Amino acid sequence: MLFANSEVTELAPGAVLLRGAVGADDGRFLAEIHRVASISPFRSVVTPGGKPMSVEITSCGDVGWVADRRGYRYEAIDPATGSPWPPMPDVFQEFATRAAAMAGYEKYVPDTCLINRYSVGSKMGMHQDRDEQDFSRPIISVSLGLPINFKFGGLSRAGEAVKVQLVHGDVVVFGGPARLAFHGVGTLRKGKHPLTDAMRYNLTFRVAL
Repeated sequence: MLFANSEVTELAPGAVLLRGAVGADDGRFLAEIHRVASISPFRSVVTPGGKPMSVEITSCGDVGWVADRRGYRYEAIDPATGSPWPPMPDVFQEFATRAAAMAGYEKYVPDTCLINRYSVGSKMGMHQDRDEQDFSRPIISVSLGLPINFKFGGLSRAGEAVKVQLVHGDVVVFGGPARLAFHGVGTLRKGKHPLTDAMRYNLTFRVAL
């Protein structure tokens, strides 16, 4: 059975938390994050309204997620380097496909992975992932490093939200009726993780095109 040691918790219809699903792949994941960042470095970006985001981002895959005063979108060329984004590592794609299957979403093949790097004080407000062309495919979100409080709501920003703590190795999968659910995380608190020191990384797999 896939992720036999992972505890599965339903957050909402169509959304599940897979506790500790990354398991022994964590070292490979972090090595690949650093490799991707050596090609397309982490960078700070602003929202269309000009507000700086507190997380730093990079991407890999066929396209990468871009945020600036012109809006949110996917582009095939990294605007910071002028070159294509790094290819998605095999370990990323294979893991995302298996995690999706465990949550009931078969034949999932992501074409992009947004990598967020959180430092102490970083946070992510409630938002929807809606820059993709096809909302029928789920989102796979992987947490590595320091713990953070996660909020998963409904189709309205003001609706009630389930609150759970995400720790190193946790995976959230949401699709179907939960695909456009609002979600976000609280402020990253000071701490030290043996593999990421004072950082948290979040990998978000998507089918963008």
